[in-house]
Amino acid sequence: MEKKENELPTEFKTLSIWDREYKTNFTKKFEKRKPYIAVDPLKVYSFLPGTIQKIIVKEGQQVKKGEPMLILESMKMMNIVCVPIDGKVKSINVKVGDNIPKNHLIIEFE
Repeated sequence: MEKKENELPTEFKTLSIWDREYKTNFTKKFEKRKPYIAVDPLKVYSFLPGTIQKIIVKEGQQVKKGEPMLILESMKMMNIVCVPIDGKVKSINVKVGDNIPKNHLIIEFE
């Protein structure tokens, strides 16, 4: 059976947005998208590629939100990365002098 140019598709898919359901068609790009994954507040990732200049915290150390955690040099600028939550440092996954890419796991908290 041939599909005419102005003919609507007979099969719709359900799209749920804030507890409401809509019948629609999805584009191929929409169907191949990556699913949303919520940010884990216990993991800190690099926001820029750069070089670790100084690590201020130590594993097992109790830290408070807003304290400086490390210094990341990127684009000739020193960026002070601060602790996002109150907690205890579980592991440090970088060392001074490491060149890291964007979205690299830097530090984990308990």
